[in-house]
Amino acid sequence: MALPWIKSSFYKKNYKEEDSVRLPAIFGIHPGYYLAVLYGAAILFLLFLIFVFPGISKPGSIGVFSSEPYGAAVRVDNVTLGYTPCEIFLPRGSITIEFILPGFYPDKHELEVPGRLFGSLFFPRKITIAGTLTSPDPVNALALSALDYMYWSATGEPIEAYQIPMSLSEGVYRTGPAARNPALRTVMQDILNHAFLHTTNKVSARDLIRSQFLLDNNGLSPSPLSILSTLQESLRISNIPSVPFWLEDMLSVESSARLIRSDWYSRHINTVEESQTVNIDIPLQFPGELLLETVHFIAVRPGYLEKSGRREIVAPILVASDLISQAAWERFIAENPEWSIENKESLINRGLVGEDYLVPAEFPAYPVPAVSGISWYAAAAFCSWLTAKLPPSLSGWELRLPSEIEWEYAARQQRINNGLLWEWCSDPYAPLDFFTTTDAAAAALEKAAGWGIGAAPALERVVRGGSWINHLGIDYSESSGIEIRGALPPGNSSPFVGFRPVIVPSSEAVPNNNP
Repeated sequence: MALPWIKSSFYKKNYKEEDSVRLPAIFGIHPGYYLAVLYGAAILFLLFLIFVFPGISKPGSIGVFSSEPYGAAVRVDNVTLGYTPCEIFLPRGSITIEFILPGFYPDKHELEVPGRLFGSLFFPRKITIAGTLTSPDPVNALALSALDYMYWSATGEPIEAYQIPMSLSEGVYRTGPAARNPALRTVMQDILNHAFLHTTNKVSARDLIRSQFLLDNNGLSPSPLSILSTLQESLRISNIPSVPFWLEDMLSVESSARLIRSDWYSRHINTVEESQTVNIDIPLQFPGELLLETVHFIAVRPGYLEKSGRREIVAPILVASDLISQAAWERFIAENPEWSIENKESLINRGLVGEDYLVPAEFPAYPVPAVSGISWYAAAAFCSWLTAKLPPSLSGWELRLPSEIEWEYAARQQRINNGLLWEWCSDPYAPLDFFTTTDAAAAALEKAAGWGIGAAPALERVVRGGSWINHLGIDYSESSGIEIRGALPPGNSSPFVGFRPVIVPSSEAVPNNNP
């Protein structure tokens, strides 16, 4: 039983009465009043920070951008800030907005951007800006997209680190309405067919197929009739003898094995397409050989080159028996000093040659008599110069770099490729060399690439045969090097590359009989 005095003593010792605090009046104002004012001011300041201050510190509006066609770059006062469709904050005041799309006229807008003072953090003012872009040259605009598609094809299958954009089909969507013009549609289809030569992975194949569907429906979503047209085009392509080679590379290992075992594959792989006979007027004085400004040419009679399931026609040509020599090049320079080594910097600035222009390699195995460090442009200029020196008996003929087909046909028929230097060919490079393309498609792509205009890029050109540096210590046989192919930009100058021209009937004299 607790004693009362103990309990009372405990409370006295450990507990004290609470102290009371009284706020004094300020200027005679009772604390209850000025505390209410302070609390209210704090709340008002907080509301100011949330609802008003954002509109003062960052005045402006959210621009909601769209364009037809979509995918255009949005430039605000000459700075690219996004791509349509997108939303971009625009500062209050006068600004200039441009919608930019390669191959299209820019769409420019002068805009006075308002702001919103209250609630801009949660309810910003939004203004809609729509752009409409038109192309002065839809074929060129599509060619630009095809070039991007071709460049991406060199990256291989996409991985998590990067994804391949759908460049080609986006280009067809943008330019599709122009396909209502039959003449434009023909060239646009040629460009798609050329893109086929660069379809080296499953993603690019999907892009190409999507492109064909869009083109057949003038850039719109497929309709039943356009789907039928696309399927008919697919059937046409499937009948090209080279398609099995392409599918064999594209499919997975298991699918490729099933393809090889199929009757369709066997039927196509064992059938060489018969091309129509080409009637070419051969001059009565067609020489068996010709010496032209120290360059010795030998005749190669017309015939066929069977390659990857197709038969290519080769017209009669005269081919240089050796690579162009230093002596022949010096004769060219004597009459064309703009291509001399003294003018190298100017040529580099124009994108026509590289840093190694006319620079030989210092190595005992180097083929000294052959001129090297020659760009494709320089070789083409040499050919144009020598064309003017053809005898009257070869009127209607021209001197140029050989096509891949001509180079390989001549190498197999007439000459030994001893692997001294890589040799320039006239063709733009494509990974899939067993398909054909048209001159119209190549010309459209060259124009889009800026062929020969300043230092602009251009399509890579084929080099064939390999060089001495690739096969040091190897004894070349007659057939070695014939299957080797590579690619270089036409402005590249390498000590491992030379050229060997051909004399052929001019392009106007030879019909195009490619299948």
